[in-house]
Amino acid sequence: MFSVISQIFKKSNKDLRKRIYFTLACLGIFCLGTTVTIPWAKGVFDELGFLEIFNLMSGGGLRNLSIFALGVSPYITAEIITQILQMDILPYFKELKEQGYTGRQKINKITRYLGIIFAFVQAYAIIIYYTKSSGAVMSGAAMLKTATVMTAGTAFLLWLGDQITQKGIGNGLSLLIMAGIVQSMPTIFKTAFTYLVTGGTYTTGLGIGLFSGFVVLYLLIIIGIIWITLAERRIPIQYSNRTSSAYGAQQSFLPIKINSAGVMPVIFASILTTVPATVVQLTGKTKAINFVKKYIESTTPTGFLLYILLIFVFGYFYTFLSMNPDEMSKDLNERGGYIPGVRPGQDTSKHIGSVLGKLTFVGSIFLATLSALPIIATKVLKLPNSVTIGGTGILIVVGVAVETYKQIESGLISRSYSERRKRLR
Repeated sequence: MFSVISQIFKKSNKDLRKRIYFTLACLGIFCLGTTVTIPWAKGVFDELGFLEIFNLMSGGGLRNLSIFALGVSPYITAEIITQILQMDILPYFKELKEQGYTGRQKINKITRYLGIIFAFVQAYAIIIYYTKSSGAVMSGAAMLKTATVMTAGTAFLLWLGDQITQKGIGNGLSLLIMAGIVQSMPTIFKTAFTYLVTGGTYTTGLGIGLFSGFVVLYLLIIIGIIWITLAERRIPIQYSNRTSSAYGAQQSFLPIKINSAGVMPVIFASILTTVPATVVQLTGKTKAINFVKKYIESTTPTGFLLYILLIFVFGYFYTFLSMNPDEMSKDLNERGGYIPGVRPGQDTSKHIGSVLGKLTFVGSIFLATLSALPIIATKVLKLPNSVTIGGTGILIVVGVAVETYKQIESGLISRSYSERRKRLR
């Protein structure tokens, strides 16, 4: 890690430093925007409940009703829907998927528009929730105006995320989510410390011990998610048009990660469990709201099981969406490669699919376990809901950080390889 950091500051890597500085500047703009509250709708939520996940991903902006109160969560919801529609549900989306780059561009455009629509709906639902829970009086025109500003904030963040992806380092939207969570983390640990040590619930000695265990749990989660992100299974590959002696007797492999989906299943599951609460809030029906609070929220037994189940579902869904065994088999065959002992074509596709399915199952178990530990711990200790959500935040932060670090590392390796080739010439 330290060698990678030292290489970044070499003169030859000036363009990479510019990308990193640009990324940091964009994240700084995001953090600054979370503190800019909407003037005519100033207010602070005392207890967010099901909205804690939105507040976490927006860097605490929702609690103060900032211009970035929604973050990029509406886009995540839209992305879930468009990806599901590509699975033979709507022929149009399946056709776009098969069109390659052009189709992906159209799908991204549709997802953007759908995300903006969801942003307005969520913003309006949150304003209704705010006025009811705080007793604030707001006219219909003011509510529409507030929802429009919050929607514009999400649209700006989508544009900012695209700028980071194109001109910076890493996936822009993932980094914005990570920045919001990192910004909220100090408050989460401060809340846990206050409740366990200085809140009077436990004796000072016991409280310090419980808080120390709480911190150790989070450290174990960090270690676990790093291991899951980096661990992989290597399928040996041979090429009919290559000899082993020509390549220094090096064996070729098809690397498949244990958790190919990364932290996306956790993000999708977290967002999706909050969508019903947002919808019922718009209806204003007490029975529907109470049902969601009792059975859907992740802090309830049924909501917890639903959350774990969704992690498994999206783990498989996202993995097989991004790594299609048929396409991998076809690409391998076109390059003259084959798996020893496995026939090319359908048999290769089945073999890759079998390996991918088993690894995804193991990865999803670890991911679900790491997601469940903070919820169980905070439930046993009876900590506030914001601390429970913080466990999900740790998973997202570490996963995005590791993926960004690997991108920087691979960029440095490719630059180093290019420099060596130039010297040899």
